[in-house]
Amino acid sequence: MSINSILGVFAKSPIKPLQEHIRKVHQCAEHLVPFFKAAYAGDWNKAANVRAELSQLEKAADKLKREVRVNLPKGIFMPIDRTDLLGLITQQDKIANIAKDISGRIIGRKLAIPEPIQSEFMSYLLRCIEASALAANAIDELDELLETGFQGKELQIIDDLINDLDLIENNTDEMQITLRHSLHGIEQELSPVDVVFLYNVIDWVGDLADLAEGVGDRLELMLARS
Repeated sequence: MSINSILGVFAKSPIKPLQEHIRKVHQCAEHLVPFFKAAYAGDWNKAANVRAELSQLEKAADKLKREVRVNLPKGIFMPIDRTDLLGLITQQDKIANIAKDISGRIIGRKLAIPEPIQSEFMSYLLRCIEASALAANAIDELDELLETGFQGKELQIIDDLINDLDLIENNTDEMQITLRHSLHGIEQELSPVDVVFLYNVIDWVGDLADLAEGVGDRLELMLARS
């Protein structure tokens, strides 16, 4: 192999684009907070503007994902398995996709979250987004972990973050059950079609935490193989 080929293999680390991607993905999830606040207020113009910003972030995340796939080195000098990295960025991307889908479904029907469960729903949403934040924090530690040879303090930090992800996901499962019970208590006051969509929205928001936990699972598997 020529010296230029060797340098080319080392020149582009996939870690930085991976970190940039998860930050964009997490921003998509975060945009659901102002989106739902606008929806609570019945301000659908503002909600549409927030969704437009979210959609642009999702497109930017998609572009980064494609760039990583195209430019990921195939040489023998990759410290992390190429397949694991591709699986990880695909899992990350699902968070952005579900955030965009949630906002689209809500604005498409101008579906209002019933006032009696708005506070409970927002607490649930914030907890699910917290899982996305933890996933982003874990990926953000990867470059320093790479420098330490996948051991020491940085590895423990990531292990702790992955454990916290599991705890949050379990907590959001419990919150989802309680929220669904609260919706059941008022569903006779609502349109049957809206009720179906509301139960779906609760599930989709829960997917944010599930997918974030999936990022942790992918990361854990990748590190186990490194």
